[in-house]
Amino acid sequence: MFNFALKYKLKNDPFYRFKSLEEVRMAGELGVKIDVNLAGVDDWLRLPGISIHQAKYLVDLVKLGVKFLCLEDLASALNTPIQRIKYWECVLSFCYYDSISLLSPVKINLNSATILELTNIPIINSSLAELIVKNRVENGAFTNFIDLKNRLNLTADFISQLITNCQIN
Repeated sequence: MFNFALKYKLKNDPFYRFKSLEEVRMAGELGVKIDVNLAGVDDWLRLPGISIHQAKYLVDLVKLGVKFLCLEDLASALNTPIQRIKYWECVLSFCYYDSISLLSPVKINLNSATILELTNIPIINSSLAELIVKNRVENGAFTNFIDLKNRLNLTADFISQLITNCQIN
């Protein structure tokens, strides 16, 4: 039973932080992936051994235009030996997005998007878009996806789908 519950968390909870190398390996076997060139701070913090400062640094590098193409690039950016992060490789996805390509994904910032922009996201209907903007105006910017989940009472599965299209800055 415990093993099933853990597998469910690894596969379906986008905020679950892996506690061991074994959990990272299991997540990789279950198909969990973190796209290093689209990952947010919360994504990076899922990995054991990474600090909040390192996670923010990696996100900032990508925002500046740095593209990570392999594990060696990541190790270099973190100024750490590749052996220290090698076990992350099974859950990392190194996709390259040409910033001038029309095929490059553009993440919408939930803290600045209009209702119209939000409704262009396939999983957000007009009612939810209005609720997001209203809550943001009344209670301030969302600090992260957990804050969004809690304030709007959204499911973890919905947040997981939302993360692929949005960001929170």
